[in-house]
Amino acid sequence: MASGGESPGDVSSDWASASLIDLTSPELAKAGVSMMDSGEDFEVLDDEEEEDMSGLPPLEDVPTGKTTAAKDEARGSVSEQPAMGGAEAVEEWMDVLGSGLLKKKVLVAGQGRETRPVKNQDVTIRLKTTLEDGTVVEENPSLTFTLGDCDVIQALDLCVQLMEMGETALIQSDPKYCHGSQGRSSDIPPDAALTLEVELLAARDAPDLELLSGTEKVELANRKRERGNFHYQRADYVLAINSYDTALKVIGSSSKVEFSPEEEAELLDVKVKCLNNLAHNVLAQQGEYSEAIPILKAALKLEPSNKTIHMELSKLAKKHADQKSVETEMYRKMLGTAGSSGPPAKCKDKSSRAIPWKWLFGATAVALGGVALSVVIAARN
Repeated sequence: MASGGESPGDVSSDWASASLIDLTSPELAKAGVSMMDSGEDFEVLDDEEEEDMSGLPPLEDVPTGKTTAAKDEARGSVSEQPAMGGAEAVEEWMDVLGSGLLKKKVLVAGQGRETRPVKNQDVTIRLKTTLEDGTVVEENPSLTFTLGDCDVIQALDLCVQLMEMGETALIQSDPKYCHGSQGRSSDIPPDAALTLEVELLAARDAPDLELLSGTEKVELANRKRERGNFHYQRADYVLAINSYDTALKVIGSSSKVEFSPEEEAELLDVKVKCLNNLAHNVLAQQGEYSEAIPILKAALKLEPSNKTIHMELSKLAKKHADQKSVETEMYRKMLGTAGSSGPPAKCKDKSSRAIPWKWLFGATAVALGGVALSVVIAARN
């Protein structure tokens, strides 16, 4: 597996090209003036000197061709300045991300922008890696990897796609885009900035997944899965998710080749491992149990008798329930209903116009009693 100097245990932008020299800049003007002033074939005469020399005979025997040739030579030397400036501009540092943490400089120009590799292509490079003190920690004459699959350090993944075929470039990378705070074994210390000398040797389309044999699919999926494990061990969860997802895409792709029962079993085993790693080792570690549980359930459908998946699923379900209880209690405290087991009480209508039904019933009874009393008194009279 291509590792870009890592042994296992992952943007789509147009980058600004080098700027051209401004022909009207003061620096270029000064350069041209100094060149003219230092020329041995030229003398600058002011008007007063010309008047003093008016008595001399005319220099008719001097051919004008030499003067014209001298002027042409001077013009040619001035016109060559932009070309020299352009060559220097090609060698200027390109700030790849705009933060100054990842820079690229062309040492040998390539064959044109149209030869740049694209994402998902397999590229082959020559790589030389050095520390800031000049110590060479890696030399690989032929490193092959897939662009955008997180198979190598991010510095290579981001910069190689900006290189032209045959180009040699120098890359200066912050530790963030190399080996980070952990470094690499004993040759690259923690938080080490690296300088990479890279030559783009070849770029070709990745093999068609539909035409891969079962064994080839297993090997490719396992490489991606192992790369995901490497990222997980370094706590690079986003890169780990990308590697596991790539492995699952390889396994789940359609095929025009028939697989043997043994190859089918191997593919199924790799898929279960990827699903388990994706769910438990990555999503669960970030507390995203609601997304991890469905992934484990999908793995359980593939192997219903797998006790390990059953145990992991039970653990995640319990953690998810505990998480929901904590969140519910937190919301109650925020709403001021902590300790209340039932639903929050409904707000009573305290409007002054509202009349309780008991008072309304009493008033009606009194009115009816008064009417009845009036009828009885009128009858007696």
